[in-house]
Amino acid sequence: MQRTEFTEEKLGQAEKTELDAHLENLLSKAECTKLWTEKIMKQTEVLLQPNPNARIEEFVYEKLDRKAPSRMNNPELLGQYMIDAGNEFGPGTAYGNALIKCGETQKRIGAADRELIQTSAINFLTPLRNFIEGDYKTITKERKLLQNKRLDLDAAKTRLKKAKVAEARAASEQEVRITQSEFDRQAEITRLLLEGISSTHAHHLRCLNDFVEAQMTYYAQCYQYMLDLQKQLGSFPSTFLSNNNQSSTTPVQSVSSPSVLASASASLPSVSNSMVTSGLSELKSSSGSRKARVLYDYDAANSSELSLLADEVITVYSIPGMDSDWLMGERGNQKGKVPITYLELLN
Repeated sequence: MQRTEFTEEKLGQAEKTELDAHLENLLSKAECTKLWTEKIMKQTEVLLQPNPNARIEEFVYEKLDRKAPSRMNNPELLGQYMIDAGNEFGPGTAYGNALIKCGETQKRIGAADRELIQTSAINFLTPLRNFIEGDYKTITKERKLLQNKRLDLDAAKTRLKKAKVAEARAASEQEVRITQSEFDRQAEITRLLLEGISSTHAHHLRCLNDFVEAQMTYYAQCYQYMLDLQKQLGSFPSTFLSNNNQSSTTPVQSVSSPSVLASASASLPSVSNSMVTSGLSELKSSSGSRKARVLYDYDAANSSELSLLADEVITVYSIPGMDSDWLMGERGNQKGKVPITYLELLN
């Protein structure tokens, strides 16, 4: 009967009971939420685990309610190779020692990566998946029931319209009242479920904040690990680090993590080019000023520093009592401290 009524509605041969605008809007909001939640969830899984085979394996083990076997992730594997190579070349050699230190850092990053995946899965992915596999399935079920009740109501209305005899008409009117009541009750149940989508958005917002915090912790950890590694490598003799008179490392640009920002600029290694070093020494011992070209972008950590843009030319000079790693820089009416490792003095 419902299939016939649905076909007749499509052909325009039967009237169709329309849902009220509020309910239609709620249904549209639920579908939109489900669509984007699925997309965000799947792409987050790709971000956290780029290997599709590993994702499939984890999915299978999850469905079997078993724990997937533990394997080294990419940073841990790279770290192990570096450590093995360093031991092979000799921990007493500069290169072997550096490889071991780099390998240990890569393994720390791998451990932080695991923590990020675990935290994100619990606090972000699981709530999204629970909505798709739980709440939205219930909404879909109740929505289908509403569709069936609507078809029953439309069929009853059609029979009432065709009824000629008074007795048949009375029976049809009774049927319409019953089906209308059932339709209204199911519409109310569906509406209450759909209005819960706003609560779902609020819950997912909290989960999103947790995900951002987990990422912030991860990137801050990685930055600190690399900063520590850079300090260790910077303590090696310059003859091992320099190559063709080029700077041994590219200075690390500042980041916004409050826990590491203060120490970022102070830890940058000195430039290995002897001409630049001697020029800076002369400048610090004199009271004059020089023009300098900026090598890298630099974001000021506080109001006492001057932000820099790569390739711009500024005026620099030294003042008594200033830290040896810094100079005063001027650009027009702006002035502030600038790190010397970001500068190339001009003649």
